[in-house]
Amino acid sequence: MTLRLAFMGTPDFAVPTLAELIAQGHDIAAVYSQPPRPKGRGMALEPGPVHAFAERHRLPVRTPLSLKGEAEQADFAALNLDAAIVVAYGLLLPKPILDAPRLGCFNLHGSLLPRWRGAAPIQRAIMAGDAQTGVMVMQMEEGLDTGPVLMAERVAITRQTGGELADQLSRLGADLMVRTLGALERGGVTPVAQGQDGVTYAKKILKDEARIDWSRPARELDCHVRGLSPFPGAWTEIHGERVKLLYAEPADGSGSPGVALDDALTIACGDGALRLVKVQRAGGKAMAAADLLKGFAVPRGTQLV
Repeated sequence: MTLRLAFMGTPDFAVPTLAELIAQGHDIAAVYSQPPRPKGRGMALEPGPVHAFAERHRLPVRTPLSLKGEAEQADFAALNLDAAIVVAYGLLLPKPILDAPRLGCFNLHGSLLPRWRGAAPIQRAIMAGDAQTGVMVMQMEEGLDTGPVLMAERVAITRQTGGELADQLSRLGADLMVRTLGALERGGVTPVAQGQDGVTYAKKILKDEARIDWSRPARELDCHVRGLSPFPGAWTEIHGERVKLLYAEPADGSGSPGVALDDALTIACGDGALRLVKVQRAGGKAMAAADLLKGFAVPRGTQLV
């Protein structure tokens, strides 16, 4: 059955869900997204991925700075929605917004709630060394990711980077949202309240925590590097230059933390070692570590900080 929807999202992660809702024939009354941001050397305003996708499909786009004002809330209510679908939107929804659609507002969240509520659930799951994660469709309420869950899918975390896992979950989540809406309209799904045990919060990734602390064990730094790849990217200094570490693997060896154990970028950690696999110099492109070494020697004994 066709539903009249508002879609609320901003980054790449949200685009597959919007695309699937369009493909299923739902009536997208409006797309809400974060306002365009200045980017590039010229700092020209550039719309986010959802905004750009919506414009290509000739959907009306709204980019309010806030939804707290009475005018914005009245405009939203006037859409006469069956539901609002929220995927990484970036703004809090006040109660008048949450209450406006006939069925409510539904959020696609990239974790197994109540674990990793908040802004960066995918990165935090990898950084913490979690064995699994998933996506959940949650009925939204005023709390931060506290609403009851309607449907969920689980996936194993293996050697993915944050970017790879986000891509996987975004595709899985798009299908999950469509199935959830169908079940909801048929009355075939019952929201289940989140448990009180195991609550954790996925706070926003701060720039300072991206720097590698070589005194940590290799197994932790492996998760740290993968979780922050490709953005913002874990980093270290080599010969006084900042270098992002986009992929690494645990390796045999030991030594003083941060010291190169060979000429092939195997670096000692607090326990064990990491072999750097994919890196990026400041202002450059991502490359294999072997290619970096062709013009940027890092001999055995070099101290990384």
